[in-house]
Amino acid sequence: MESIAALEITGLILAGGRAQRMGGIDKGLIPFKGIPLIESSLNRLKPQVHTILINANRNHSIYSSYGYPVLADEDDSFSGPLAGFMVGLKACKTPFLLTVPCDSPLFPLDLANQLAVSLETNQVKIGYASSQDTTGKIWAQPVFCLMHKDLLGSLKNFLESGERKIDRWFAQENAYSVLFPKEKAFTNANTPEELAQLESLADSY
Repeated sequence: MESIAALEITGLILAGGRAQRMGGIDKGLIPFKGIPLIESSLNRLKPQVHTILINANRNHSIYSSYGYPVLADEDDSFSGPLAGFMVGLKACKTPFLLTVPCDSPLFPLDLANQLAVSLETNQVKIGYASSQDTTGKIWAQPVFCLMHKDLLGSLKNFLESGERKIDRWFAQENAYSVLFPKEKAFTNANTPEELAQLESLADSY
């Protein structure tokens, strides 16, 4: 596999969840250091990819104002990130799709590069992030992943079988995990308290 360049990668920001632990508010629009979370994701993602897609199931006019295509899930069941992966792969015009959630504003600035190296080195079609906490425990971060566009058929079949769990699809496709060193890089804001903690860490990420 030849080296994967940013020009070959489309970024997909996942903003389609219900955010029940935040009172049902659209998390992508919650302020983080004075700007909506979606803008933090856009700012970190843009230098790493060729173009961007946004997966959202509400507030389409607001998300569209950022100038990128906004894609809704194919049904209204809020069936999880794989539904976002599905519409992203269908709309993707580059060989690779990089996915990130809208509520993790500190994700690595070299996410695409590190995952691309994992695909090249291990000859796989999916690379995803992992992190390590202070106790040494490894945590999978599967919504931060780089995948080859030709996995669309595999994912379609997986979802049509009734499956919804990312780890099962990843296992089926022999996905490879990359460990990133900064423990909090993939922390997401599920509560106002977690959002405040992330704001206090932002300058070091």
